Amino acid sequence: MPEGRSDAYTVIEINMIEGRSVKAKKRLIHLLFERIEAELGIAPVDVEITINEAPASNCGFRGMTGDEARLDYKIDV
Repeated sequence: MPEGRSDAYTVIEINMIEGRSVKAKKRLIHLLFERIEAELGIAPVDVEITINEAPASNCGFRGMTGDEARLDYKIDV
């Protein structure tokens, strides 16, 4: 782990279909830092978060690719 981190050092990787705004992704990251600290007692200095985005055609779930799926939620937020 990087210097200056504790035994609580945690790496979070989030994989998602592309389409969320920069604002939405930043909000998610900030909320994760806040809640991880509040609920788990892990300081933000011990948390690293990476968001990986892929085109819908590169994702598969429910037996189909992401561009074939009809989602009941918005991605472009």
